[in-house]
Amino acid sequence: MTRRILKRGFTLIELMIVVAIIGILAAIAIPNFIRFQAKSKQSEAKNNLKAVFTAERSQFQEYDQYLSTVGVLGFNPERGNRYYYELGAGAAVTNRAAVAQVSTPADTGIAVDTFKFNTMAAQPAAVAFAPGAYAGNEGTAPGVTPGLGPGVGLCPNCNILAFATGNIDNDPNIDMWVIATIDFGPTAPNCGDPTQSTGPAGAPWNNYDDVNCP
Repeated sequence: MTRRILKRGFTLIELMIVVAIIGILAAIAIPNFIRFQAKSKQSEAKNNLKAVFTAERSQFQEYDQYLSTVGVLGFNPERGNRYYYELGAGAAVTNRAAVAQVSTPADTGIAVDTFKFNTMAAQPAAVAFAPGAYAGNEGTAPGVTPGLGPGVGLCPNCNILAFATGNIDNDPNIDMWVIATIDFGPTAPNCGDPTQSTGPAGAPWNNYDDVNCP
């Protein structure tokens, strides 16, 4: 006499419970993964702005002036940049929409590499900050250093600011980072770090944090 072994499968309710658990885990893990991925992209802006600061300080040590022209300064970040970089208020920006970038000696900024990221804006608009107030404080045509009063901004007391803007999580908001050759503030960040109301010289400052802001 042979014994028949009955094989019992999963019931529909058991399968639905497993699917629900997987859905809950995915709902928790996926947003955190996207946030971590976006956070890692911000390192591009921080590293390149630190390179700007180093180049500006070297320029000042040798020639007693800062420069807003990226070509003369020697600021040329690697291709594949998600951020737009600007050192001064000017219309000339290095274009990176083709295999070979198009630049002029008067360029004051580096556009987003739209050859690689063809859905991104070449110059993402900054939010709630006035970088033009810091631009143009060069040794040959110095302006007034913000916050120090009239007549104090002449070189060697002149300073310059650079900023980076980029869309790192495909929403309408723009991530923004600022670096300057002088401490600046108090400046209330627009959805940045509310505890950081000033920007110390040489340290990238996140004026709008697109990772944690809506």
